[in-house]
Amino acid sequence: MTSETRTLPVLEAGPVEMPFAILNWSEDFTRDTVWNEHSHPFHELLWNERGASTAVVGPRVWTITPALGVWMPAGTLHSGSAAAGTRCRASFFGFGTMAPISPAPAGVEITPLLRLLLERLGDTALPAASRALTEAMVLDVLTPSARELLVRMPVSDLLRPIADAVRAAPGDRRTLADWASHLGVSPRTITRAFNAETGTSFARWVAAVRARHAVELLGRGWEIDAVAEEVGYRSASAFGAAFRRATGLTPGTFRAR
Repeated sequence: MTSETRTLPVLEAGPVEMPFAILNWSEDFTRDTVWNEHSHPFHELLWNERGASTAVVGPRVWTITPALGVWMPAGTLHSGSAAAGTRCRASFFGFGTMAPISPAPAGVEITPLLRLLLERLGDTALPAASRALTEAMVLDVLTPSARELLVRMPVSDLLRPIADAVRAAPGDRRTLADWASHLGVSPRTITRAFNAETGTSFARWVAAVRARHAVELLGRGWEIDAVAEEVGYRSASAFGAAFRRATGLTPGTFRAR
């Protein structure tokens, strides 16, 4: 299967002509696709109907699923990717038509109500009064979520070997003590570095990387037991609990979608 690279321009935040205050977009991807670093003049809500995609801003990598989306403010430089089999959805919010829900990229929980409202706005024949009411309801329920599938990539020389190894093989079961011995430093040194660079602990960072990889494999149709083993869990039940904490969905529900 070949991959595809798409190039989009870097545009500053500002008003542009749009047929509606909230404009929807969707696409089914039949092959792995990546986007260069770019920006839009409008705000953007990224989410998926099925499968997995990513949005990258500097060292931060969000994984986008049917349950967890990402708010991308107008003018924010970001790149991205989508795995084959993913159906990506996005809603574009005209600059100046609303106050941003966050001045910075943020996770958004795609609740059944929010999904229903966004899908209703996809009807281009929706009467003007109904559209205005639906748009107002979207803005009312659209809020940043405390839950997001976000991985901040460490960049220091100390942590780079760990980050590269775990990203290449999320099933790597080396512990904090193992890595400290391998790198010739104390566990406390690695702990402090992880907290400073990623805002979380070594264990939670590894769990987030594993969840991100699991989302991609499930989106590609892997069996749950095989995914659990691939990302380093000793049982499907332990994997299922960790996956649900990270994404808000069980592996079975995500795979079915």
